[in-house]
Amino acid sequence: MVYLIDASVFVFRAWYSIPPDMTDPEQNPVNALYGFCRFLGDFLEQERPRVVAVAFDENRGERCVRTAIYPAYKANREPAPPELRQQFARCRAVTRALGLADLADGSFEADDLIAAAAARARAAGESVTILSRDKDLAQVLQPGDVLWDYPAGRRVTYEQVPEIYGVRAEQIADFLALTGDAVDNIPGVRGVGPKTAAALLRHFDSVEAIYADLESVARLAIRSAPALPGRLREHRDIVAVARQLTQLRYDAPLPEDAAALLRRAPDLAALATLYDAAGFGQALRRQAARLA
Repeated sequence: MVYLIDASVFVFRAWYSIPPDMTDPEQNPVNALYGFCRFLGDFLEQERPRVVAVAFDENRGERCVRTAIYPAYKANREPAPPELRQQFARCRAVTRALGLADLADGSFEADDLIAAAAARARAAGESVTILSRDKDLAQVLQPGDVLWDYPAGRRVTYEQVPEIYGVRAEQIADFLALTGDAVDNIPGVRGVGPKTAAALLRHFDSVEAIYADLESVARLAIRSAPALPGRLREHRDIVAVARQLTQLRYDAPLPEDAAALLRRAPDLAALATLYDAAGFGQALRRQAARLA
């Protein structure tokens, strides 16, 4: 089993759940760093993974593959404040000191890196467990894989994706292209919500199949069916762009050596330096020693 971790989920969770008055000796906030360290340590003790990588989002700029397609992609999000950005850098340093591969790229997002790593794992005959609560990553799942919302303790298998999200894993990108995704500022078809999109994809299987037979959409036994061909036709270009945004990229760059994802023993001296700088006590150090 290969474990792939969506770092942002756990960094942001700690940022919002741990009081910001947790600071290092220089009075820099370390709440997100501490929560992330606790999560990683607990996960490693619990699972003892052999192959694991932690994927991070780098600052998006003009090189981002999705911004190049649609400049307004995620433009609705406020930039991370400086006191959080510096904690992300420290989280990456702790990840490496714990003996884990950290993946990041200025053009591709963490989700793309996870998708590419999953594809490489499958080529080697491995299944994957993805630690995230991001529904976008459900599209990566294949039989034997799991999407694990670690804080909630919920594991979704490939076979369970339809009952959770209404469509098969292979249809998640099409589903989001039809409904849009407000979180990422991705437009969709006006008047097409999750239920309608799921009904369309149950019948047609893909966006391409829908547009290949638009007129028959009006005859489906779904709400407002007669109006749907016109709406879909009007938004055809928008759906085409959205589909490029919602599809994860399996060509994201990974370390050339597949062995880079093998878990190594923690560097206890490096961790001690990082924890000293953060003003952390002994609990995390004792945990790291147990992992050595």
